[in-house]
Amino acid sequence: MEVPFFSARAVRAAVPPELAYEAVRAGFIAYARGEWTMQPKLYVTNYPAGDFRAMPALGGGHALLKWVTSFPGNPARGLPTVTGVVVLCDAETGQVVALLDAAAVTALRTGAAAVLAADALGRRGSDHAAVVGAGVNGLAAVQTFVAVGRRVMLWDVDDARAAAGAASVGAEVAASLEEALAADLVVTVTPGREILLPEGSLRPGQHVSLMGADGPGKAEIAAAELARTRVFCDDWEQASHGGELTAAVTAGLLTRNDVGMLGDVLAGTAPGRTSDDEITAFDSTGLAIQDLAIARAALERAGGLDLPLLEL
Repeated sequence: MEVPFFSARAVRAAVPPELAYEAVRAGFIAYARGEWTMQPKLYVTNYPAGDFRAMPALGGGHALLKWVTSFPGNPARGLPTVTGVVVLCDAETGQVVALLDAAAVTALRTGAAAVLAADALGRRGSDHAAVVGAGVNGLAAVQTFVAVGRRVMLWDVDDARAAAGAASVGAEVAASLEEALAADLVVTVTPGREILLPEGSLRPGQHVSLMGADGPGKAEIAAAELARTRVFCDDWEQASHGGELTAAVTAGLLTRNDVGMLGDVLAGTAPGRTSDDEITAFDSTGLAIQDLAIARAALERAGGLDLPLLEL
């Protein structure tokens, strides 16, 4: 049996940021309605080096498994932090129908989710966005903001990387971290090893999409500051055990009743922001249904690409 393989370049060619945005939005809604299903991601850890993650999902006539890694020390070795493969199958026959580069799929859905949350939860009229972190996933968020017509600036600890990244996608460079964190719509995409937002740092009306803390022990915001916001997440089970929510829930600062689901907001079955002064936060841990949305979108456009076929 031969199946098409989508390299990172092919994934990006098949699914531009604006299509990723719409695909992930539809995936969130399908999951909120119970039409798509998934189990919490399974971590196989080898700390402090990194971890492996297995992420299954089912929906839209397809089943998916993403086997992906997160090894933060890899860039110092000249290696990418995230590598892996996405296996997409026909849900009726079980046959493999495509293999895709996991890092490219992850970047597209991370950027899409960050901007979807900002659009759904941000204050009306907010047009000034900032992304903190110029890695692959941070640049994907910047590209998505640009694709949906928003002004966006980028900041990174490496000035040269921020400048090169901003130039490559038509964004501005923030003069400082403080300027970036003062934007109306903030997206943080860092390794999650240090707190960017201490207690009292967010101002009324701001929104922050917290994309970096996707595993145990990571955090970009102080637990007390998260508790000061109107909090939403991508999935309660994942976020409360391996996201920003973990510390706040463990400390008794937040409970399940305090946290909304982005999918419910997008589906129109739950409210989002309730006032212009409210501070909103989105805790993203990354869902397999988001990967499924990107993989299906890529498969639909496979006919226009010259893809290699792998024999299984």
